[in-house]
Amino acid sequence: MLTIYHNPRCSKSREALALLEASGRPLTVIRYLETPPDSAQLLQLVRQLDIPVRELLRTGEEEYETLGLSSPELTEARIIDAITQYPRLLERPIVVNGDRAVIARPPERLKELLK
Repeated sequence: MLTIYHNPRCSKSREALALLEASGRPLTVIRYLETPPDSAQLLQLVRQLDIPVRELLRTGEEEYETLGLSSPELTEARIIDAITQYPRLLERPIVVNGDRAVIARPPERLKELLK
């Protein structure tokens, strides 16, 4: 089962969703701005993505600057907390396939998961 953390206003997210739908595989779409992931779900995504927590952050969002999220002293817990409070900060789209995941920017990165 594939899962996409999707923002319909994002062109890359829409492209990734179209590629996933074309694959014909069962798909769960999570509109994460409407149903934000909690801390445990974010930590699970970090494990599946195999990235540092900081790479979940969208650095161009207003909250990134306002909350001082560029500070290297921030703990992982503080970053996770910021994303749960402001889900716009979550990088997108994230696609999960079993125990693996990718940030599908560009959407062609989905090929890594669909093998």
